Amino acid sequence: MRSTLCGLILALVLAVGTDGQDWPSHDRDPGAQRYSPLKQINAANVAKIETAWTFDTEAGSLQATPLMVGGILYMTGGRNVFALEPESGKLLWKYTAPAPVSRRGVSYWPGEGAILPRIFTGSGDRLIALDAKDGKPVAGFGEHGSIDLVASIRGDVAGTFSLASPPAVFKNMVITGGNNGEQQPSLGLYGDIRAWDARTGALLWTFHTVPRSGEPGVETWEGESWKNRSGTNMWAFFTIDEARGLLFAPIGSPTSDYYGGDRKGKNLYGNSVVALDIYTGKLKWYQQLVHHDLWDYDVPAAPTLFDVKRGGRTIPAVGIVTKMATLFIFDRTTGEPIFGMEERPVPPSDVPGEAAWPTQPFPLKPGPLGRTTFDSKKDFNTLTPEVAAFCKDLWEKNGFYTKGPFTPAGTDGYMVTFPSTIGGGNWNGLSYDPTLGYVFTNVMNLGQVGRMAKGTDRSGQSTWLRSTPWGGPVGRFWNPADKIPCSAPPFGELVAVDVNTGEVAWKVPLGIIEELKSAGFPDTGAPNLGGSISTAGGIIFVGATNDAHFRAFASKTGKLLWDTELEASAHGVPMTYLGKDGRQYVVVAAGGGSYLASPPGTKLVAFALPAAGRPAPRR
Repeated sequence: MRSTLCGLILALVLAVGTDGQDWPSHDRDPGAQRYSPLKQINAANVAKIETAWTFDTEAGSLQATPLMVGGILYMTGGRNVFALEPESGKLLWKYTAPAPVSRRGVSYWPGEGAILPRIFTGSGDRLIALDAKDGKPVAGFGEHGSIDLVASIRGDVAGTFSLASPPAVFKNMVITGGNNGEQQPSLGLYGDIRAWDARTGALLWTFHTVPRSGEPGVETWEGESWKNRSGTNMWAFFTIDEARGLLFAPIGSPTSDYYGGDRKGKNLYGNSVVALDIYTGKLKWYQQLVHHDLWDYDVPAAPTLFDVKRGGRTIPAVGIVTKMATLFIFDRTTGEPIFGMEERPVPPSDVPGEAAWPTQPFPLKPGPLGRTTFDSKKDFNTLTPEVAAFCKDLWEKNGFYTKGPFTPAGTDGYMVTFPSTIGGGNWNGLSYDPTLGYVFTNVMNLGQVGRMAKGTDRSGQSTWLRSTPWGGPVGRFWNPADKIPCSAPPFGELVAVDVNTGEVAWKVPLGIIEELKSAGFPDTGAPNLGGSISTAGGIIFVGATNDAHFRAFASKTGKLLWDTELEASAHGVPMTYLGKDGRQYVVVAAGGGSYLASPPGTKLVAFALPAAGRPAPRR
């Protein structure tokens, strides 16, 4: 009875502040379900939607999801925050910051009493507060509208800090994670999670993502390797269970990403999902999803809250999709795995001074949602003679090898591991349809390539660095010239999982590679970054693919319902809302990006049903 009541409370909490017509936060609701109750656009008519308006941000590599709240659309790009008219894309105001703003968007605070609503975003190493009505910095917040994010996390060394993702907002708190430097050098600013007073900017509480001396978890860092440890940050998105007062944070990997000889141990709370008391910042529970990370396998996406009906019980759950193409589902009150989890042996490291952790955690259900293994005898891409010849030559010429999931890069030849540093899954995370009990995610089946060699990091220190046949620390298992993967397709997939059974409900290829389509292979899927949303109209909207397409699928079956080509790839998460004119709009940022060498762009694009068929404007 209690779990059912809590579920009802959660449903009510998720609806607070919106009547279903708006999109007031990055993932729409505090529980990150990314589900809209709008159904004007549905499976029967989605094929008719067309471009309603576009807005040029004049900034590339867009990953932002706009917000729609209070009759205004808010968006970031480059150094700018924009406020737009949701029905036309007309610019209402623009704020230009002294440094680049959070590239994944803004947060909205509704205000309190005489204090007007505010927009929060990062700018360089500061958190800024803007008046939501006119975009002007709020004089009463911090120092002339911003606060210094570095002051309270500095140890004995300097470093960089920024907010790639917008903060979370809960009551009168603004909660930040941040980016504090990854790869080399290993030392820098701490990646603490902090809560600030939304009215004044005063610091309210801090959670140490790397435990300090005397704190629980510090024993997972050999010696004093916790000191000044960079990385181990929350660069993604928070999730909030408002009814239970829980904050869920996905934590990234410690620095350096690929060598841990100077940080032996499990390295808490790196690569963990942590549940905190949102009022105090105190730890409630945690699960580490990668021990002693050597692969840059950050926990990259907002955890998603939903209920699991199992064995006659309704269990409040949290789902986390990973770069390893796995989906973990935990009881969100206790942290216990609902469908089981076990430690499995993984290959050791041959790098001098390194000590890879001997096991890694795997969920028992569902199984991997994407490719995690590669057999060089049968798993090559042989769709065309040209592709087959290139990939075979690449493998043999460079001494490529693989030993399965979690193989550390070695010193002899190049290791190939699936998935790559960018997934698997990434910041795309999950969307959820409560009517079906399905979560949806897109995965990328792309390997990473690397070996370790002695070198000098950016601080001038001698250490072990990862390299690739093409130079630099990051290499994909593909042809760099055309970005065609060397593993067999599908290269990208959209997946639905039934949360009540832990089983995959359906899986379909996501995206195309034009060269392979022209050769007679239209269903290969494509590399992708970016996420999906679901709607009461029975639709999943997703961009993500590096083919610069935007698509709609049927939530129940995975059937492709609509497909349009954008000017650039959409590597963020789309959103939807109902305008004052009575039309449902679906908006996505088409900005391309360098991760997948996607076509570049700068546009925000809105789609809707043809104006002639729209209902009467709401009043």
